[in-house]
Amino acid sequence: MKASLITESLQVRVLLSVVAVLFIAIFVGLPLAIVFAEALSKGFQAYTNAIMSENARSAIKLTLLVAAIAVPCNMVFGLAASWAITKFEFAGKRLLITFIELPFSVSPVISGLIYVLLFGTNSMLGEWLDRHDIQIIFAVPGLVIATIFVTFPFIARELIPLMEEQGTESEEAAIMLGASGWQTFWHVTLPNIKWGLFYGVLLCNARAMGEFGAVSVVSGHISGLTNTIPLHVEILYNEYNFAAAFAVASILTLLALCTLLIKSIIEYYFPYEVKALH
Repeated sequence: MKASLITESLQVRVLLSVVAVLFIAIFVGLPLAIVFAEALSKGFQAYTNAIMSENARSAIKLTLLVAAIAVPCNMVFGLAASWAITKFEFAGKRLLITFIELPFSVSPVISGLIYVLLFGTNSMLGEWLDRHDIQIIFAVPGLVIATIFVTFPFIARELIPLMEEQGTESEEAAIMLGASGWQTFWHVTLPNIKWGLFYGVLLCNARAMGEFGAVSVVSGHISGLTNTIPLHVEILYNEYNFAAAFAVASILTLLALCTLLIKSIIEYYFPYEVKALH
């Protein structure tokens, strides 16, 4: 079987390699190059002015704030849900798995609209929220809630298959030796899933910073207050300020590249641990 996998001629292997490289260059490399080329099309000073403007700085800070809240919340949920699903049998287990998958089958725009109908001024909770001076929609809490919804499957989906494969033998042994449930989690379960958790957090963070649909509905597009980076890019582009739009978009691109760099560094320095994850 192994011999048959390496019998392709040199021409075939070269052709497959060229096709793969061209595909990556056209659909990944070219868009990245265009983003930075357009961002710098009016010079470095114009680029700096675009990303240092008051609205751009506000959008960057808000994006990082929303991600800083949403990702830890999803990490806690992902750990709890994965631990419960893989280590215990309980009524409603399949229903919980279905709910975890739900954001993948619901349009982000629809999810944002649902929160508007739930927390908006004319909603069933709107009057109570107004009386208590609580602002959710068109404010930071609405952005956080919408982002949590669209990103909460990522960590759980990364951990559930890993924890199912590992089984429960290690936890059972720890408990038989006198460890408490909390000690078992910290000293047995968590070390075994740390790389899966890391990968899930990376995916969740990237999705949180780039989310557009759901936050677009709940934000109200208030410049300097509720616009994240993707929303600010849209506003600049609609105003035909293309160089500034690409300049701000390059910030998201750089954040994505930093995420890939961190992932690559981890894989380089801990190859055996990461290989065990897969």
